[in-house]
Amino acid sequence: MNTAMLTALLGKDLKIYFANRFFALITGLVLVVYTLVFFLLPTTVDEALELGIYMAQMPLALEALLAEEEIIFYRAPSEAALRQAVLDGEIPAGYAFPDDTLTRLRAGERLAVTLYLSPDMPPEFDSIYAMVLEEFGFALSGQTLDIDAMEITLGPDMAGQQVALRQRMLPLLTVFVLMVECLGLASLISSEIEGGTLRALLVTPLTMSGLFAAKGIFGAGLAFLQALLLLLLTGGLRTQPLLILAALLLGSVMITGVAFLIASVGKDLLSVMGWGILAMLLLALPAFSVLIPGLATQWVKAIPSYYLVDAVYRVMNHAAGWGDVAGNLLALALSALLLLAAGVWVLKRKFR
Repeated sequence: MNTAMLTALLGKDLKIYFANRFFALITGLVLVVYTLVFFLLPTTVDEALELGIYMAQMPLALEALLAEEEIIFYRAPSEAALRQAVLDGEIPAGYAFPDDTLTRLRAGERLAVTLYLSPDMPPEFDSIYAMVLEEFGFALSGQTLDIDAMEITLGPDMAGQQVALRQRMLPLLTVFVLMVECLGLASLISSEIEGGTLRALLVTPLTMSGLFAAKGIFGAGLAFLQALLLLLLTGGLRTQPLLILAALLLGSVMITGVAFLIASVGKDLLSVMGWGILAMLLLALPAFSVLIPGLATQWVKAIPSYYLVDAVYRVMNHAAGWGDVAGNLLALALSALLLLAAGVWVLKRKFR
């Protein structure tokens, strides 16, 4: 396939793609809406007071204090459960009282309390939780207690590095933009298969390998440009732009492979949309784990988009470099090649 033939195929696909009023509208609308969503999201971190408590026997006076102060709290069944809740991001901090707390209080002995802190706890909250502990002392005994509080930060200490909601949301918006282009490419290929356009093209000197190469370049290029435009509008390329662009390019190739797979099972626009939305939800799960840290588990890493989301998020918000996300880029490249190869193989079988 020569350059003139490739240019002609890309021009044809571009015209057909934007001749579809639905995808032509969605392509522009998605960029506008997602950009507006980004700028409407809060730029500050929500720092409402939440805490967890483990206490073998909780006095009524302490329960009344918690209700009176309207503190959002989680009562853990064990100290291990409290630690896990903080580590999973369900609560930002938690107090673990010794099992013999009431006995020590009656004897007037020194009370040792462990304060577990999440890694993204703002440093100014340390004093707040210390004051809350003093309030607990008054509720338990009616006087100031001699309490020895030991603070333990679970996981890497991210104090002072909290990420605003809009910055956590940006990787999710990027994945959604890529998926919209995935749906468009899948619909384009499916309609050309059903209409016989692709079989007619293969009667010409164009080979099947050349045909899929042109489709891959068109799909990956269009998805990449849409995601690039979103990041330019939202300022997502301020840090390590070349690294982010490399991740986006690999992600665009991966999405193109997904589009080939969707096109192989979709027979019309409705079936393409059905399979495409299912794929979109699956690929968006890793991005939701950034929004809700407690959702992140090891199985999320089995979804290829995890490596795109994680790389973009860490580079944008935690100044990660090439060495920090090299593993992500390698996994993303392998996933992209695997999905693209699988998509081409399945589509070729459909022509037989």
